[in-house]
Amino acid sequence: MVATSLGPNHVVAIGRKFIDAQARALDATARALGSSFEAAVDMIGSCDGKVLVTGVGKSGHVGRNIASFLSSLGTPALFLHAAEAAHGDLGVVRASDVVVAVSQSGNTRELIDILAPIRATGAKIVALTGNADSVLGLHADVTIGVGIRDS
Repeated sequence: MVATSLGPNHVVAIGRKFIDAQARALDATARALGSSFEAAVDMIGSCDGKVLVTGVGKSGHVGRNIASFLSSLGTPALFLHAAEAAHGDLGVVRASDVVVAVSQSGNTRELIDILAPIRATGAKIVALTGNADSVLGLHADVTIGVGIRDS
């Protein structure tokens, strides 16, 4: 067991602060949904292939959850690690696919490096990024702003 000098009331206050911040972030995200979200849903819904979700680091963890969620709903989806994709795994991408790229900065080198090869396959790209003016945001077919404002 980890020893802590924090009292139980302090721990509860920290927990509440964390949950309140998450609730505010979800509320802001819900209010910000617009036509780009609708376009992405339409693109994924009409996809004749599979949905490949990619990212690196924490964004990769989010991407794995998105792929898992889509798959559990019956949408053929899988996670494709961007670094692995750059070293041969892009062979799985087809023109009938949609690639959902997740990156807070939108300028993650591993994602930038695979944009042109993905585009060359004819697959569509949806960006989930905190920076719509990033390399990823500007090269995607649809860009959805999902920035994290508070840590």
